[in-house]
Amino acid sequence: MRPLDDGARHWTEPGIYSVAPGVHRIPLPMPNSGLKAVNVYAITDGDALTLIDSGWACDEAHEALEKALSGLGAGLGDVGEFLITHVHRDHYTLALPVRREHGTPVALGAREEPALRAVATPGRPPMADQLPLLRRAGGDAVITLLTEAFAATPPPTDDTVWEQPDEWLREGRRSTVGGRTLDVLATPGHTAGHVVFADRTEGLQFTGDHVLPHITPSVGLHAAPVPLPLRDFLESLRRVRALPDARMLPAHGPTGASVHARVDELLRHHDRRLDDIAHTVSLGAHTAYEVALRLPWTRHETALSDLDPFNQALAVLEVAAHLDLLVARATLTGTDDGVLRTYRA
Repeated sequence: MRPLDDGARHWTEPGIYSVAPGVHRIPLPMPNSGLKAVNVYAITDGDALTLIDSGWACDEAHEALEKALSGLGAGLGDVGEFLITHVHRDHYTLALPVRREHGTPVALGAREEPALRAVATPGRPPMADQLPLLRRAGGDAVITLLTEAFAATPPPTDDTVWEQPDEWLREGRRSTVGGRTLDVLATPGHTAGHVVFADRTEGLQFTGDHVLPHITPSVGLHAAPVPLPLRDFLESLRRVRALPDARMLPAHGPTGASVHARVDELLRHHDRRLDDIAHTVSLGAHTAYEVALRLPWTRHETALSDLDPFNQALAVLEVAAHLDLLVARATLTGTDDGVLRTYRA
């Protein structure tokens, strides 16, 4: 018998957990990641099987997914389709070897096409789009740390894991292979083509990385950067807030009772963060890196220098996104001399 997803076990514990009638959560391992796991959701309607997201293309996740599906009396060959929330490696890439073996169709948000084209470029170095942004943000010290970290432990860069989807998802109603109706909603911000899937009949929302229970998703890891990712993210949160409330089924962390409640928390958090960042600029910090040095990070109020190099880079890029939104709102002014972007109150 499959356990209910009632919070009795830590959300990363392997297995398959009943979320709602015909819906099951499958946490899959993520190698060398602080997030530890990613949730894949299996939707079963009769003999049909749809997976929301797929996991990271690695042996550990592949084996864990096979084992979990056996709890439904199914195997990878029984998956009728993959519906992917966004193009990041931990959500998209395991679907591709499954498709090669079994012919399973894969669907991805249409606005992810530029990012997918970028990450599939042969020989593309890690964080190719972020390093120039870090330099513009005054983060040369972080670039040095990243370079040293990449030399010690090279990140995955295999461009052969990236392939085109069978379908580019667009907003609107879409039926799964089993006949369940989902609403596809574009939610750019974390990535340009992120989508969430809403099951209005059952009161469920598969939120991907857009709405997470314990963290706010990064907006600085776009493979094809956009001008104001934080503006896009906040507008997407408000779009989700305008939908009927639903149970939150996130990609990382335990399921939650209310999408609306978490969206409200995220909007308040970013309002406070924007105020703190504007105040920090008024006190004399003029680059994103200088601001990031003066702010606390994570729920543990950690100093920037105590974060690992990758998360230092994320922090500086997050500050840059907030600063650029403050400029767009005319709260700050920004000056770019072609090398460095600076800000004034």
